[in-house]
Amino acid sequence: MQPISQTVLDFQRALTHCITTSSHPTVTEPYKGKVREVYTLNSQTLGILVTDRISAFDFIMHQTIPFKGQILNQLAEFGFAKVSHIVPNHIIEVPHPNITIAKKCIPIPIEVVIRAHLTGHAWRTYTGGERILCGVVLPENLKEHDPLPEPILTPATKASEGHDEDISEQEILAQNIVSATLWAEIREKAFELFSTGQQIAREQGLILVDTKYEFGLYEGELTLIDEVHTTDSSRYFYADGFEQRQHNQQPQKQLSKEFLREWLMNNNFQGKEGQVLPDLPDSFRIEVYERYAQLFELLTGSTFSPTLIDDINSDLKATFSPYLS
Repeated sequence: MQPISQTVLDFQRALTHCITTSSHPTVTEPYKGKVREVYTLNSQTLGILVTDRISAFDFIMHQTIPFKGQILNQLAEFGFAKVSHIVPNHIIEVPHPNITIAKKCIPIPIEVVIRAHLTGHAWRTYTGGERILCGVVLPENLKEHDPLPEPILTPATKASEGHDEDISEQEILAQNIVSATLWAEIREKAFELFSTGQQIAREQGLILVDTKYEFGLYEGELTLIDEVHTTDSSRYFYADGFEQRQHNQQPQKQLSKEFLREWLMNNNFQGKEGQVLPDLPDSFRIEVYERYAQLFELLTGSTFSPTLIDDINSDLKATFSPYLS
């Protein structure tokens, strides 16, 4: 592993050193999500590699983003620490820039999405004429990015493949995906997490627009898993000038993956049947990295120091070794 300075030359090296996938000589093939590769190390412990893959519209891009995995892994560690008083989380330790050792939880197959503004998927639904999102009635006469009267919960099913699907709270209970008691706890904790996330963002001159949480059960206890308040799971606006931009109907300055979605839409891709996923130019890949690094530094108050990974498989072997039974 090599700490590097952020020069054009280093970026060119970084573009060819991105972590796309991994393998371990003795551990069973990992579960591969859109970004993370999850290894079962023993009956109680997971080894989670955060790759440099990036997704949008539930499709993984052909190209990776330099150091994105490191930013997400370290931002998740920061985020979990900030909300540990609200709900336990799955982290045991973060021994490597791209790797987290975590408790093996039973995942709850629902993405718990909280929205405070009419943005992204909610806005696209709204402009399509719908006024009910996941069972929640949306007010009339809203503009894109307008604040909602109060934050709303808009869950989605957690699909192993393909698109996650919107689902209402009533449908979750009717389908017995989780019990009413457990859902009430999830709901309460999600809104509490979001309120804390909003406060952290405000302190840094940002607005937490929307986010998703994932939960699991560890020895029967509700536990926060995956990531929290990162650039992949959350959308942020700059607070300074927000109201003026809304009044003038100007685009909001934001730190999120929405600019990637907008780039894809401008290149005729929204994940619809028959559309071809475009390649990301190297210049755009670097721009995506810079946006991720900027949010890391804004939220944590720390400078992001990228580390060039020469051989992630060797690093996995060394990092996992103490946990293999």
